[in-house]
Amino acid sequence: MKTKRLMSKIFILSLFTVHYSLFTVSDAHAMHISEGILPFNWAALWFAVAIPFVAFGLYRLKKFSNSDLSFKPLVGLMAAVVFIISCMPVPVPTAGTCSHPTGIGIPAILLGPAISVVIASAALLIQALFLAHGGLTTWGANIISMGIMGSFAGYLTFRGLRALKANLWIAGFMAGLFADWATYFMTSVELASGIRGDSPFLPLFWKILIAFIPTQLPLGILEGAMTAGMVVLLYKKRPDLLVKMRVIKAAEVTV
Repeated sequence: MKTKRLMSKIFILSLFTVHYSLFTVSDAHAMHISEGILPFNWAALWFAVAIPFVAFGLYRLKKFSNSDLSFKPLVGLMAAVVFIISCMPVPVPTAGTCSHPTGIGIPAILLGPAISVVIASAALLIQALFLAHGGLTTWGANIISMGIMGSFAGYLTFRGLRALKANLWIAGFMAGLFADWATYFMTSVELASGIRGDSPFLPLFWKILIAFIPTQLPLGILEGAMTAGMVVLLYKKRPDLLVKMRVIKAAEVTV
């Protein structure tokens, strides 16, 4: 019952976010690569790279869902969270514009990077179809930057810091931070590769990456705090879920 009420609230918030995104004009610099930006050969290449990751994520999702009936609703909830966060334009005063967080660090930590890729793919597809965020031909590239790079960067950062005995807040913060920065780093690689023509890759790559710094430096910090807050909140309210999802060990739960 609690899960259903929470999903209802998120659905209402999603509708508000869609309305806000459609009818609010903003000069946004986002990780979503728009339709028509990448040449066909590069768009096809990114699709080819993304497909095995999505297929493996779907396999993992089916496997976990067969053994735990509550897993699919949890994945749906995380997909709604990522959809909401990644299409919200956030004002960045240091850049005089807006930018978009990714939200991908949260499912990467809770569900693992493989299933996080599937969640990102679903969120990006809906945004491309209904919000004009990204595009269908660039869907593969956007999956790689946000779904694959963001998920694995966040997951590996969190696991690595936890192995070094970092507390949940620090590990969650750095995971959210690096998930965001890795997404925009990969977006810079994809844009520079696709639009450079006969020009050298590195000079254009650095120009694009540096252009992201005024927005993503502060926004990455914000996303780190948001990710850490979510993990710590779950630890305080539902530590059993973190144990179940193997985020923490049962011995770490305080009585």
